[in-house]
Amino acid sequence: MELDEIKKILEQNFNKELSEGKKRNIIFWYDDNGEFEDQIDSLELSAAKLLKLDGKNYFYAKYLLEKQDTESNYLVYAPFSKPSPRENWLLDILKYNEEFYADRITVIMRNLGVKNEALRSVFQHYRKFFSNKERNKLLKSYNLDYPNEESVHIAILSALCKLPYSSLDEVVKSLLIEYAQDGNTYFNEINKFGDIDAFWMLIEKYYGYILEEKTIEHLSVFFLITGLYYNLEEKIPPQWERFVSPKKADCFVFVSNFMNNSKAMDYFDMLSIKVEKQLNLQNYIDSWHMDNYVVSDVFKIFDEAIIDKLIKNLISDAGEFDRYKDIILERRTKHWYRIYENEYNCIYWSSVLLDSWKKIKDNIKEDEPYELFQKYVGQYYIIDMAYRKFIYFFDKLTSKEQFFELREKVENTYVNGYLNQLSIKWSDSLETLGQNWQIPSLEPQQDFYIKHVKPYEEKDERVVVIISDGLRYEAAKELQENLNTERNGSTEITSMLGILPSYTALGMAALLPHNEIEVDEKFQVIVDGFSSDGLENRNKILQKAQKDSVAVRYEQLSNMKRDDFRKLFGGKKVIYIYHKIIDARGDGAHTENEVFNAVEEAFTEIKTLINDLINNISATNIYITADHGFIYKRGNMQESDKVPKESLEDSLQNRRFILTEKDVDLEGTIIFNMNHIKNTRLKCIVPRGVNRFKAQGEGANYVHGGAALQEVVIPVVKFKNERGKNAKEVKKVDVKLTSISRKITNNITYLEFFQVEKIQDKTVPRRLLVYLADEKGNRVSNENIIIADSKSDNPEERTFKEKFILKSTKYDKNSKYYLVLEDEEETVENIYEKIPFIIDIAFTDDFDF
Repeated sequence: MELDEIKKILEQNFNKELSEGKKRNIIFWYDDNGEFEDQIDSLELSAAKLLKLDGKNYFYAKYLLEKQDTESNYLVYAPFSKPSPRENWLLDILKYNEEFYADRITVIMRNLGVKNEALRSVFQHYRKFFSNKERNKLLKSYNLDYPNEESVHIAILSALCKLPYSSLDEVVKSLLIEYAQDGNTYFNEINKFGDIDAFWMLIEKYYGYILEEKTIEHLSVFFLITGLYYNLEEKIPPQWERFVSPKKADCFVFVSNFMNNSKAMDYFDMLSIKVEKQLNLQNYIDSWHMDNYVVSDVFKIFDEAIIDKLIKNLISDAGEFDRYKDIILERRTKHWYRIYENEYNCIYWSSVLLDSWKKIKDNIKEDEPYELFQKYVGQYYIIDMAYRKFIYFFDKLTSKEQFFELREKVENTYVNGYLNQLSIKWSDSLETLGQNWQIPSLEPQQDFYIKHVKPYEEKDERVVVIISDGLRYEAAKELQENLNTERNGSTEITSMLGILPSYTALGMAALLPHNEIEVDEKFQVIVDGFSSDGLENRNKILQKAQKDSVAVRYEQLSNMKRDDFRKLFGGKKVIYIYHKIIDARGDGAHTENEVFNAVEEAFTEIKTLINDLINNISATNIYITADHGFIYKRGNMQESDKVPKESLEDSLQNRRFILTEKDVDLEGTIIFNMNHIKNTRLKCIVPRGVNRFKAQGEGANYVHGGAALQEVVIPVVKFKNERGKNAKEVKKVDVKLTSISRKITNNITYLEFFQVEKIQDKTVPRRLLVYLADEKGNRVSNENIIIADSKSDNPEERTFKEKFILKSTKYDKNSKYYLVLEDEEETVENIYEKIPFIIDIAFTDDFDF
């Protein structure tokens, strides 16, 4: 230490405010080796005088300080070690004043603000650590009080692991993370510049690690087996028992917080996989019952085993569909769910499909067309939705082989069961119409403009119509539910009977304002004398009915700025927006298998478009509809699915319909006249059921044009953006703690929570992370996840009973503790509720589970 630096420190000390009752500052400096004896005379202090001791002038010094000059500040310098109390003449003066040290450890302690001289030896012990400026700087940034030696040990370990703050939990986490990546830099740093024995002493004290093997490998196994012990109902193998900590609660809380930490969970995965292999868990799990590990989530093998067993049960028609859904709901809150989300979704939607089919298959009987139509929009559509969702998530699987047999079962049930049976009954009912494509009491697609657009014209209100090519009813139903729960305002869905044949040209024409629609000799669709093909023609048709109208393609708007939006739509009363992703993808022979992905993309695009319409032009009245639906199945087409057809001149043909003026009698078909458009001699011939006409080329899995319910049930989604007093705002469901007591007297505590209402309309789910913490925010329990998304009217099904494990430490019943409920989806203010608790537990080392 240089004399200039010493002067600076001394000046600061002399200029400090005097403590109560003190008139001046006297500072003693015992320079053990006389290192500064030759320089001391050059030390000039502005706020103090210098008194040098030589070992013989004690009487003079005592007289000077106590009699001769009792006002001045003094630096008492001695070029030798401090005498023992018995030999120190100035002890009574020293006792009430300060002592200055200029050795390296003193400087370090002073720099860290450590005043407790009892800690000098532990800082001296770490002198190697302090040889590095960066380590010193990091340690100082912790800004600790250092109440005892243990706090120094933990701070040194934290700095060696390059942590932003001092924490033994974080030190252990850092070492485990590094081990998971086959590294040992931090552990080597502790060996070189720390105290490895102090580390293991702390690990034993706080986590109960008493194994002879002092390695991070064994420590990893120790933590994860103890974490497994907590939530495994099976008896663990005898050879693992030595790895179970006597401090089970503390280890479990550590593991729980580690695996739920968003920044660390990926590293936990690596560690868990490594330990799982070391334990050869596969050798044991086959003999364990699934119910005994259904809540276990330390190792991913539990999810793999659960998925495997659920698949086998579904294939074997075990039929416990509600049980399977409950298991999936249970797994959603577990650590590995995010990795296996697609697998669980495949199982969930296959369960929905198989369960729904089981419930309705005996009820699909011959009925009136209107009745079957209503049953479809009320119940049957869910099977189409479940099939779509299953295939969508199946396509997202990174490894599909495990699901091949389940996919075959789903495909067989959907196609040979549901589609065939429903479509045949529907075809039978259609034959009662006498070749007229009209079903009493059902709104025809041709009336869309009159029924839904015209009323806004008459009220001089703006209306926006989004026509999504191929958006079938079941998909629109999901979109409607999404809009209802994601946006303020009201959303409802109704249905129309689509025009026949159900193909784009005719479906688009039906949605335009018109007096008459006709198909000319070239099979061009004509609306009131104008071709309806192309955007320019559709604009003409719209503007003939309403001069303040405009038709645009979605692509024109997708990246449009607000000013351009307003310029385009300024003063427009009727806005038609044509959106085409579903049909575009489905109609391509090489892309038809992506049609369900296209549906999901359509949802995103339409919701973004609605958002832009509201924000940019304050749109209030928005309709989403379609020109037609579609049929899609993933499996290969069989010859029995194809209907032979004649080669007809002057006809329009595709796989699902033939338009012709000729009298044709084809087996396996239904013939309709075209009286629903302008008088014409054309006939529409469609295959019965969901069969296709034989045609050359690929692309027979995605089809439309026929009369199947999936093709002709046209959705009408009405979204009204409401503002002011009438606005229906989206709000997350409330979750309340229902346990009456706010006092915890046991290390294992169960608390009950209640979702106050079911999820519906504008009430949306809430995901909470729940734990107990002290008043400084330090977590003292494990973390539980609550997903409040029940749609049940039954209060019992909206109740959550969660198990909290508290660390085995001393709790002060007079201190403040809190049950913290964090909303995991909020980024700014994520504390949903903070409930005060008293923790009054007699201290114990640990307890049995």
